Amino acid sequence: MRHRHTERYTVVGNHLAQHPRLSATAIGIGVHIQSLPDGASVTIKALTQRFSEGEVTIARALLELEAAGYLVRRRVPLGGGRIATRTFFLDHPGAVVRASVRGSGSEAVAAPVPSPAAGDEPEARPAPGPVAVQGLAESSRPDSPPASVWTRRAAPGPVTVPDGPAADLLARLRLADTRLLLSERDVQRLVPAVEAWLARAATPDQITRTLTAGLPSGADPIRHPASFLEYRLTTLLPPPLPTGPLRTTTATPSPEPVPLITCDGCERAIRAHDPHALCRECRERHGRHKAEPVHSAA
Repeated sequence: MRHRHTERYTVVGNHLAQHPRLSATAIGIGVHIQSLPDGASVTIKALTQRFSEGEVTIARALLELEAAGYLVRRRVPLGGGRIATRTFFLDHPGAVVRASVRGSGSEAVAAPVPSPAAGDEPEARPAPGPVAVQGLAESSRPDSPPASVWTRRAAPGPVTVPDGPAADLLARLRLADTRLLLSERDVQRLVPAVEAWLARAATPDQITRTLTAGLPSGADPIRHPASFLEYRLTTLLPPPLPTGPLRTTTATPSPEPVPLITCDGCERAIRAHDPHALCRECRERHGRHKAEPVHSAA
């Protein structure tokens, strides 16, 4: 049964999902890496923490993806004797595009590999040669892509920042925590979710407390604040207030306690509804007396 996804989905080519030579682990990790955002950590340790497979299995799967052309590793000098390993994931090795490195660090991260957008046309298709990485020309290696395609992407249009209480609430979140700094596009995307809360009689203070409660410690960064806030706004959305009067349930009256009386046989206090009732010992003794035969004197 197929479902047409309209959000939170990843397009995966059948050349990867149905690859005839890759193992199931390699295909699964390839799909997982392709679904990650640019800059996500794809080291063996990071993938081992995500999956139940061990480091040897993860490393073998990465080597399979590298041999098949889906994974390309580059060592980029950072200066001062430091070298960073950048991992590029190619969603289609047959249509390789120019990869660029963003950020710095010593971990292996998935760098962005842009794909030709709809309507875009390649400006030039140079002859096979080394891949340019942040202005650095590297010599051709066996694992280097066969060609480099330069694509032209349309510049994003101007963003119309909405105004109103929802936009003001999102813009002020960075005052509660500096890690919740949102861009204009993020505010534009999250305004409808906040307006849904306001439509359900949630106050701005309640929404702010919900979005800022239980954040990670100050030393831990929030890498994607917009996605973090979108998740909370979606999963913690309160139900709408009922329009009718408050319905109350009729309490069941508790039964009256059994009165306390005195046993007629031994004057012991017992609880019973019959005022002439006997305690258990008197009832047993009274029963034995009835069972004993009566002998008359000769």
